[in-house]
Amino acid sequence: MIRLSGRLRASVIIGGQGIRARKLRTFLSMISLFLGVLAVVVVQAGAEIANRAMLSDVELSQGKDGTRQMYLSPEGRTVPVALEVLRGRTDAVAMTSTRAIIGEPGVRPVNEGGGSIDQPGGYGGSMTCDMNGCYAVDEGDAGAPQGQAVELELVGLSGDIRQFRPFRPSQGEWLDFAGEPSLAPRLVLNEEAAKAFTRYRVPAEMRVDGATANPTPRIIGVIDDGGYRPTAYARTDEILNWLPETSMAGGNSGPGLQVFMTPTATEVEHVLRARLTAAGTPADRIHVSTVETLERMSTQLAVLRWIFLGLAALVLLIGVAGILNVGLATVGERIEEFALRRAVGTPRLLLAGIVLAETLLTGLLTAALAIGAGVLGLKVGLALFGSRFPSLEGVEFPWQAGVAGVAAGLVAGVLGGLVPALRAARIPISTVMRA
Repeated sequence: MIRLSGRLRASVIIGGQGIRARKLRTFLSMISLFLGVLAVVVVQAGAEIANRAMLSDVELSQGKDGTRQMYLSPEGRTVPVALEVLRGRTDAVAMTSTRAIIGEPGVRPVNEGGGSIDQPGGYGGSMTCDMNGCYAVDEGDAGAPQGQAVELELVGLSGDIRQFRPFRPSQGEWLDFAGEPSLAPRLVLNEEAAKAFTRYRVPAEMRVDGATANPTPRIIGVIDDGGYRPTAYARTDEILNWLPETSMAGGNSGPGLQVFMTPTATEVEHVLRARLTAAGTPADRIHVSTVETLERMSTQLAVLRWIFLGLAALVLLIGVAGILNVGLATVGERIEEFALRRAVGTPRLLLAGIVLAETLLTGLLTAALAIGAGVLGLKVGLALFGSRFPSLEGVEFPWQAGVAGVAAGLVAGVLGGLVPALRAARIPISTVMRA
């Protein structure tokens, strides 16, 4: 082992001396290899960043990977039972949704049907569907003039849902579930709803289907939830001050009642299922699924990654050809030197190691430059365009791209230096006599 270590050290030292002695030739080799290694680094970094950005957008609407979701129909005592079981729990959150209108009373909202504010009236009136078909819902404002009011989806939360759906804060603050419920419901709007209230000045009066009176809401913050419909989030217990539990989840807006649970919350899932069944909810109406976004999208991402890696490999091969060409020319110039080393007892393996060490060092230096260029390019790109793409916020250079760059540099060094190394090892001692 000591002898092998000495030969390896000698190869690296002599290889480094060869690089310093032929700086221009080494520089030209690095230029041809730099683009290939940089292509590998960019493809790997782009694939990782695209993966994270795609998952981040999906998590806003569907939840993080591994989250258990229970979908429930709001009929009967489903909502009261679910809220009772989940009250005070942090490993499970109930989410209800119903229709609300904020603005002037007795008028139709500017976005009737709760659609995007940029396409008012695009959704039309509310509809309800069953096994026999879909029917229009009498909302009580038929024939009323259109006025200063905005229709949105009112989402009630029994706890902090950000552990399952990591909303991005935009303005203000998020809901505080620690204190006592307020009689004036505190609302956090999504960006689509915030756009509506920025464009239209409406009175602070909220009409909710089934409410005993019209409360006066307080808007405390704005978040990005990835949604395209105006939505407001509020604490469930604050909505219950004005709305009966049986009206908390309207089938005309959103999925009714949805429960988010951590993967380890098996106990609460069993208890909730048992309580709901005992309360009369049919077992076939209790649907539980696990969010597996990464598994579902991994095949598509892998195919794209391999396609671009194949293109990067072609560019890398051009760099390998450049190193091979320079290596062969260098060995041709150093025939007398290598023959003399053979004459004084230098092993053939050590001669091959000297040539291979030069190409490996060249590959590693090129990989370091390519990785540095990738890190710098990512920082510049985020500084220029990061504000346009919220999903890229906080993105860092992925370590996988660095590993790929180093591996590409080593592979290029081996492929480009193997033939020159074998040629150097086969130089006969008699060449010294001819010289």
